[in-house]
Amino acid sequence: MPASPSTARAINDRLALRLLQQEGPLTAGRLKQLTGLSRPTVADLVERLTASGLIAVVGESGEQRRGPNAKLYGIVADRAHLAALDVRTEGVAVVVSDLVGRVLAEASLAIDDERGTGPAVEQAVALVERVVKEAGADRLHTVGIGAPGLIDPATGELRVSTGLPRWHRRLVAALQERLPEARVSVENETNLAALAEQRDGAARDRDTFVLLWLGHGTGASVVLDGTLRRGASGGTGEIGFLPVPGTDVLPSATDCEGGFHSLAGAAAVARLAKEHGMTATAPGEPVAAGLVRAAAAAAGSGSEPVAAGTGLPDPGAAARFLDALAGRVAVGVASVVAVLDPGCVVLGGEIGQAGGEALATRVRERVARMSPLPTEVRPGALGGGAVLRGALLTARDRAQEELFGAPER
Repeated sequence: MPASPSTARAINDRLALRLLQQEGPLTAGRLKQLTGLSRPTVADLVERLTASGLIAVVGESGEQRRGPNAKLYGIVADRAHLAALDVRTEGVAVVVSDLVGRVLAEASLAIDDERGTGPAVEQAVALVERVVKEAGADRLHTVGIGAPGLIDPATGELRVSTGLPRWHRRLVAALQERLPEARVSVENETNLAALAEQRDGAARDRDTFVLLWLGHGTGASVVLDGTLRRGASGGTGEIGFLPVPGTDVLPSATDCEGGFHSLAGAAAVARLAKEHGMTATAPGEPVAAGLVRAAAAAAGSGSEPVAAGTGLPDPGAAARFLDALAGRVAVGVASVVAVLDPGCVVLGGEIGQAGGEALATRVRERVARMSPLPTEVRPGALGGGAVLRGALLTARDRAQEELFGAPER
């Protein structure tokens, strides 16, 4: 059955808005080319979208014409403001953007929860309010939050976890109370990192892949046929609890000590580096990531000892450290590959990005010896910033879906 005129108009409007979001400002003529719609239909939708305040004239095309240059239409970026939060065990980072994703203000803060949950929550909320003010935003339309831990698939709420600070769960409710007009949602940090790597990073050409998060903790996100898989309880990818060889105890339901986390978490990586004589780190990043980055740089600098004062460790020691770390990481990757056969594993998080190709190549070679299933292993492109990027992308998607209308399936 053909679509009604109103339905057809809505579909055309959504199509034009998506193109403007993806391509940037366009002329009516270019919209006609990209949509395949007739000139009168494009003229009508431009008039409707302009009248509704969703698009506006933002300039003129650079083409020289006999008459006036064609007008360029773009999305009204300040129609809505968005916020994204990356909530970590030790602190929170916040970014505020406009509707097209342009960052207007950002900040981070270490959270001291020794004074109690209430003061910790107030610190985090106050940071959000300050960044919103610095961005010049009157109010927020949507807030996306990335946090460690399990998200209940039925309620969308962060589940109680004995390993995480209490202020994490309280923060979501506090933000909703202080920002009553905003749509607030929370997602597992590793899932958001996978979304960001797929949209803007190392997995842009993959519909099926696994992101292995290597940072303060460990985790995995599973994307199959373009769909993020969360599991029955929201626990897909809790690889930190995976029982592995090389540890003294087994993990428990409340503690991942003895699991893969004990081999590849930041503390374990730092200890392994110390065992191999690694002390040099890159400034401005977590210790474990800095050690891995220094090792990757030194291992690629040749076989001769590094001269004193270079800041890099001996290449031989660096290579041995990376070999040992790759052996540990490969245990987790091979386990995922055996169950899911994703064809591609991205080493995400600060440590995965810091290791670069030096670490990814070593892991790839070991997995090839352990598994008959062909698997690419790639370093993440976004590192720890992937969580904040993923939270901002989800906030933008949600706001645009509400303002522009849900895309056709």
